Amino acid sequence: MKPHFSWARLWAIILKEFIQMKRDRVTFGMIIGLPLIQLILFGYAINTDPKQLPTAIISADHSVFTRNLTVAIQNSDYFKFLPDIQNQTEAEKLLAEGIIQFIIYIPPNFSQRLIRNEYPELLVEADATDPSATSNAISALNDINTQLYKKLSGALSYLQPKDSPVNLIIQSKYNPGRITQYNIVPGLLGVVLTMTMILITALAVTRERERGTMESLLAMPVLSIEVMLGKLIPYIMVGYIQVVLILCFSHYLYHIPINGSVVLLLFACLPFIAANLAVGLMFSTFAENQLQAMQLSFFFFLPSILLSGFMFPFRGMPDWAQYIGNAFPLTHFMVIVRGVILKGNSLWEILPAIEAILLFLFIALTLGIKRYRQTLD
Repeated sequence: MKPHFSWARLWAIILKEFIQMKRDRVTFGMIIGLPLIQLILFGYAINTDPKQLPTAIISADHSVFTRNLTVAIQNSDYFKFLPDIQNQTEAEKLLAEGIIQFIIYIPPNFSQRLIRNEYPELLVEADATDPSATSNAISALNDINTQLYKKLSGALSYLQPKDSPVNLIIQSKYNPGRITQYNIVPGLLGVVLTMTMILITALAVTRERERGTMESLLAMPVLSIEVMLGKLIPYIMVGYIQVVLILCFSHYLYHIPINGSVVLLLFACLPFIAANLAVGLMFSTFAENQLQAMQLSFFFFLPSILLSGFMFPFRGMPDWAQYIGNAFPLTHFMVIVRGVILKGNSLWEILPAIEAILLFLFIALTLGIKRYRQTLD
């Protein structure tokens, strides 16, 4: 005889689920934390119209006309002039390293040629590895250039009417066609490695705990560092397989040129892969089951991808969001992979980003080993 429907039993099961949800702090934290993180990041940190972009201005002409031009550019709010940049060589180095977004070069005799109506050139070099970060700023420059003639035409009435008295030359470096795939596809290399390395490592250790094989592993006469490295190295090989596949497909399918050294890129991938694997192992020491391991992985992956500059311009984020983004290894790996593939950067130009990833690796590995020792106890 089947029991009849009972509201009392239904209420008991509902109450039991709420009690279990309360005890499962990781799941409860995800329920509350993920919506808040998405709300804050999409509401405050994400900006598709970046302003205050770091800019080097190299002026070989000092007059009232060039001062008015630089003030107009700065007042547009799209450009933030960095001081103490002495020459074009230094500015080119900073542009290659991704520290600045633009170089504005005012040539000698600019004012004299302007007065003589000789259409002087104004050279602007833009880091076009992320076209969305520069498009609005370049449009603002064109508007400033047009308005400049209107302001000068009163004092210099002999200027011939034209769209602009200045020949504005825009050089979109590293991605002349401003092709979106050139920005997205190399960035996918870091995103795929982050997602897969953290997830599969966190699940691998947690799965052993659920199946009871972790007790056998803990009973073996091995050190914590030996267990950690033993679980990292096989997945490092898996990560390199993914790297080679993505590089081959991006080159032959999307025709993305690889301007730098492939060997250097493969070398730079090692600390990044290891850092993500260390995060996965650290999460596995906190998670009690595979579901919690997946939740912790996505809890790390979501802000990492949003604040790394993969989907939205990194320079368009507020300062606090950039500080948080710099704490994630994916942010620095974006600089490495785009720098090597698109810019042809050398080891010395990507070394600061590698050092930041190594620091993250050391912290994550230290926390993971400490937590693993607690598991041993």
